[in-house]
Amino acid sequence: MENQNSGSDQAAELPYEESYAQLQSILERLEAADLPLADSLDLYEAGVKLAARCGVLLEKAELRVRKWEPDGTLTELSDTSDP
Repeated sequence: MENQNSGSDQAAELPYEESYAQLQSILERLEAADLPLADSLDLYEAGVKLAARCGVLLEKAELRVRKWEPDGTLTELSDTSDP
């Protein structure tokens, strides 16, 4: 599991798609339930880091979402009153 730990240490640098793909892979391995406890814990810790990374990236993406107004200005998504 040493290899997995070194990958999870780099989670803060991964793009969203790669973080999400690695998180899905970890979940599949944990769901198989045929791992020793120590390996399961290592995978769980790596998954927590990847899930946090995905959350941060999604929050940043949400902040970048804007609505173009007819006059060419940008409005925060949360400021729109259109349905």
